[in-house]
Amino acid sequence: MDWLNIAAKIEPLGISLDAALVGEMQCAADTMDDSIDFYTPSFKSYATSEIASCSKSAWPAVSITGPDCKLQCDHCKGKILSSMIPARTPDELWRVANQQIERGARGMLLTGGSNHHNEVEYDPYYATIRHIKEAFPEFRIALHTALVDNRDMAQRMEDSGIDAAMMDVIGAQETITQVYHLKRSVDDFERSLENLVATRLKVVPHIVLGLHYGHFLGERVALEMLRRHQPSAVVLVVVMPFYAPAHQPFSVPDSLEVGRFFFDARQALPNIPLLLGCARPAGQVKAEIDAYALMAGLNGIAHPADGMVELAARLGRKARIASVCCSMAVGGEMVMGGGVWTKPGASSIPA
Repeated sequence: MDWLNIAAKIEPLGISLDAALVGEMQCAADTMDDSIDFYTPSFKSYATSEIASCSKSAWPAVSITGPDCKLQCDHCKGKILSSMIPARTPDELWRVANQQIERGARGMLLTGGSNHHNEVEYDPYYATIRHIKEAFPEFRIALHTALVDNRDMAQRMEDSGIDAAMMDVIGAQETITQVYHLKRSVDDFERSLENLVATRLKVVPHIVLGLHYGHFLGERVALEMLRRHQPSAVVLVVVMPFYAPAHQPFSVPDSLEVGRFFFDARQALPNIPLLLGCARPAGQVKAEIDAYALMAGLNGIAHPADGMVELAARLGRKARIASVCCSMAVGGEMVMGGGVWTKPGASSIPA
C-alpha cells in the first residue's frame, strides 16, 4: 500500500499530504534507517494516546539570565526564557543543578538571553559547569552557545565539559537584521559554526524554518553551511511566533514547503543525524509536518504528534522513546539511551 493511503487510515492524524512529495519520499525509502527516536524532554507538558506523560523533572531548561534578553527578536521577545528555571549567578546554577538532580533530572538545557552581539555571557559560569560535570559525570548538559566569535570561546566551552553545543544557523542577512535586530553577518554565523566544529564538542546546530516572518529565505544557505562543516547532528525546527508584536506578524509556514525542505535536507546530509526539534506550530499543521519528517527519513522527532508512533510502525520503522533533549542524539547514537516503544496495555508496537 502506498504511504499516502497508510497515513489516511491512521485515525488520530486526519491530515492532508501532498501526493507528489510523499511519492518521492516513498521512492527513497530504502535509504532510511529502520528505526526512529521520539524524544519527550520536559521543557513543556506533553502526552499523547501513544506516549505517556514524560517526567517533568527529567530534562529541565535553565537560563543564566532568567527572562532577560537584549535582542528582543521579533518571534520571541525573550518570552521563551520566562518558562525556564533562572540561575543568574554561578552559585545559583550549582544550587539549581543539585536540586534538579535530586528530583531525578538526567540532564539539562543551559541557555540564556543574548547581549547586543548575540552572545550569551557564560564566562563566569564555566568553572561551575566543570564542577557540576565532575561531581555528576552522568548528568548531561546541552549548551545553547549563540555566536562564538573565535576559537578561544569555543575552547572554553569544550573545557567546561558540556556534552553538546547548539546554535541557530541563519543564512539570510535580512533575517539577521530585521528579525534578530543584529548588526552581524551571515559570515559570522558560519564562522561560529566553524569554530565549534574545530573542537571535540558534539555540535548540534539548528535551522529555524520560516524564521523570516513565516517565510523561507535563508534556510537553504544555512543548509549549505552545514554541508560544508559537517556537524555531529542537525536539528530542524519551525518558527513559533506566539510572541510576535502585532505590527510584525508572522504567517504559519506552509507544511508542504517544510516537508520539501526536510526531504532536501535528508538528501544533502545523508550521513548526519537529522532531527525535528520541539518547536513547531500546533494543530493539524504539526501533524502534517511530523508526517513529512517521518517519511523524509529524519532520525528523530521531539514531542511527536498523536499517531506518529503508529505511522512509523506501519512504514516499517521501529520507534524508540527517550525523555531527553533531541540535541543529545549526537554522533549517530543518543548520549542518553531510550527504550523501544510499547503501547500502553500492549506488548509490542502495533503492526
